Amino acid sequence: MFETIRNHRRWLQFILLILIVPSFVLVGVQGYDSFVNRDPELATVAGQAITRPEFDSAHRNQLEQFRQRMGSQFDAALIDTPEMRRQLLQQLIDQRLLAQVAIDNRFSVSDATLRNTIAAIPEVQDDGRFSPERYRQVLAAQGMSPTSFENGLRRDLAVARVLEPVGTTARVPAEVVSSIEQALTQQRTLQLRVFTAEDFRSKVTVTPQDIQTWYDANKESLRVPEQVQAQYLVLDEAAATQGVQVSDDDIQKYYEQNKNRFGTPEQRRAAHILIQVPSGANDETRKAAEARAQAIATEAAANPAGFAELAKKESQDAGSAATGGDLGWVSGNAVPAELLKAIQGLSKDQVSGVVRSQYGYHILKLTDLKPGQSKPLAEVRDQITTEIRRQVAANRFAEMATQMNTLVYDQRDSLQPTADALGLKIRSAAGITRTGLLPADQAGPGAAATSNDAQLLDSPRVRQVLFSPEVLRDKQNSGVITLSPDTMLAVRVAEATPSQIPPLEKVSDTIRARLLDERAAAAAKAAGEEALKAAQAVPQTVPEGFGSPMTVSRQAPLNLPAPVLEAVMRQPAGALPAYAGAAVGPDFVVVRVEKVEPGATQEQNRAGLAGQLNNAWGAAEDEALLKVLRENYKVQVLPAAEEAIKGQATAEG
Repeated sequence: MFETIRNHRRWLQFILLILIVPSFVLVGVQGYDSFVNRDPELATVAGQAITRPEFDSAHRNQLEQFRQRMGSQFDAALIDTPEMRRQLLQQLIDQRLLAQVAIDNRFSVSDATLRNTIAAIPEVQDDGRFSPERYRQVLAAQGMSPTSFENGLRRDLAVARVLEPVGTTARVPAEVVSSIEQALTQQRTLQLRVFTAEDFRSKVTVTPQDIQTWYDANKESLRVPEQVQAQYLVLDEAAATQGVQVSDDDIQKYYEQNKNRFGTPEQRRAAHILIQVPSGANDETRKAAEARAQAIATEAAANPAGFAELAKKESQDAGSAATGGDLGWVSGNAVPAELLKAIQGLSKDQVSGVVRSQYGYHILKLTDLKPGQSKPLAEVRDQITTEIRRQVAANRFAEMATQMNTLVYDQRDSLQPTADALGLKIRSAAGITRTGLLPADQAGPGAAATSNDAQLLDSPRVRQVLFSPEVLRDKQNSGVITLSPDTMLAVRVAEATPSQIPPLEKVSDTIRARLLDERAAAAAKAAGEEALKAAQAVPQTVPEGFGSPMTVSRQAPLNLPAPVLEAVMRQPAGALPAYAGAAVGPDFVVVRVEKVEPGATQEQNRAGLAGQLNNAWGAAEDEALLKVLRENYKVQVLPAAEEAIKGQATAEG
């Protein structure tokens, strides 16, 4: 009924607060040196300042996130706007406000809640279950320790509790839900008559004087921005693989060296019995655990068939004991290295001796084995050829990139020497502006907008380089522009054309087509409005030209254009048949509403609608609470904030 994201709005807000909003630390009384050299304050929350350095740091982090997400399409000029910076400051204020409320009200999070939250993170799970090993690996990759992560998460969860009870308990009255449900499902039967502008195009005329008059009155709207015609070289995988030949010997050698990749690898399934050793245990405890493990290993080896029952009885691994110690099909990351090595040394149904790991002592059994199978060379020949070509291309690409970085500077006024040395072809494209690519009719022959390289040339980085002083004014080669790890460009401006208003003869056809479109649309609208008035005068009679009846609702509009659907739904249900009209682009649609009936509803849909409305109501209550908290905690946005929002540098004191 509504978009999925609206169904989960409350959860999305909660996740964003925990995982995206950066953690921050509240500081105490400033020292004397900070008092003397105080940073500009942008806002205060309960007397505590949000300073310009804090804002600048958050601002840099935000831009870096956009840069990583958008890659070569990142353009700071389009993203880093005053409105974005204003929103960022408001977010920092809300963060500080909620943290202060959490501290003042002693909000806390239990150990159980913290454990459950961490265990629910997909990145630290193996086969849907929390994995301590993976948890440590993920944190290590982020340069974090479990203690620091858990402290930060505990703090963020406590802050989230400020708003969570408000939004999650919001309820829209049943009468409101019922009323909205009726509006969504109500069905209306209608007929349409469409007056298309195309039908009137041959009936309108445009004279040369009309074109001249429009041109004189609208010259500025025709202005073409400053543009350049660029020459450029592209170094990519295609350029690096050009001319690469792969021999039969190369294919055979590659196949033999990588045989295990071409087919199904060996798979091993294992079970284990774990005798745990507590962290920090003394030697006596360790020896006792080892002795117990040895006794179990002896018993298991004597009766391998009873391993599962023994695991259920003796294993201290709560996650696998109930399933007879089953570890599933074992992969390299699923178990510690010591266990993997021991499992790989077992035959099917064989029981190992005692194996020690960081968790304690294990007894292992190989419960199933699937031998690996290799595909024949003929079946993977094309794949191998492609992989070899890519490997050769990667090496050549690195060499060519190094050469390219040097060559473009050796003769700055031409790309030809670089092209000759690397075996590349100089390409050319016109109609590149500071903000994008001109349409082909404005750019002329060789328009960048219709080029196969349009996406590369429309990169903000490429456009920025083309309009830099040394490239635009001095017609020098640019340096190498790296758009992605496997795509590099070098550009130069062959010709620059200043901003100008094109002469009438170049835009006459465009103006003529525009005036024809406008006048045809006006004629269609006039004819439609005339037909509408005639139909409204005798509503009981169905005029000619209307299509077959169709039944629509807000929930099922049947591709009815939004302006027409709105006109249909605005008609009072008590005065039928009724007529209405709506413009849809250049066309005009007359609609006859014949019948209004209540729609069928389902309990599942009603429950979903109630949930969506409750989420919307909860979001509104969150906003209202934040407004009250801002008043209670005396939030103030200070004059210096405007400089940060406008992007002005701070004045040095």
